[in-house]
Amino acid sequence: MTAEACTMESPAAVAPVAPADSVAELTVSELVALAKGGDSEAWDELVERYAPLIWSICRKHRLGRTDADDVAQSCWLRLVDQLDKVRDPAALPGWLATTARRECLRVLYTAQGPHASMYAKDVETLPDERLGLAEQGLLAAERQAALREAFAQLPRSGQQLISLLIADPPLPYADISAQLGIPVGSIGPNRSRYLSKMRRHPAIAALINA
Repeated sequence: MTAEACTMESPAAVAPVAPADSVAELTVSELVALAKGGDSEAWDELVERYAPLIWSICRKHRLGRTDADDVAQSCWLRLVDQLDKVRDPAALPGWLATTARRECLRVLYTAQGPHASMYAKDVETLPDERLGLAEQGLLAAERQAALREAFAQLPRSGQQLISLLIADPPLPYADISAQLGIPVGSIGPNRSRYLSKMRRHPAIAALINA
């Protein structure tokens, strides 16, 4: 469900909800109906109930605290703007999740620089089936950038060894030994040592721990 596809109708069609002893006991449909009428407690409960959903999506996209705050604020501002048009309040969690994903992508595209930021506006109209592909593409690009950064920190001998080990088609250890002038028996231990060093690089460690 896209942010634009969240079903909408006039607020006059929504039946009033009688106040409850605690807004925490209300359903999302009841909370939305009360929030439309200006009930601040109902609105606060919506924010408290679904803020963890937005934060979890921000964490999935590995956003920093400042960017995550911006995404959350944008989601709630959009909901304020759309609240009177919500026809199916039960679909609100899905709408918030989709909106948060779009905002995360917008932030990530913008952070990649002028060339990528031109796509940030397109996120708003991106169909749901392509939204996942866009996320995968960005995360794949992030992984590649992290690998390149970690690879660049290896000594020249390490870069040469890793490059030959991932050659396509694969090279026999005997050929690698001849090209690098190192014993065949040292290839395995050196490979492990260099890969371990790459895993400890901050960019790779951040991906592993995300």
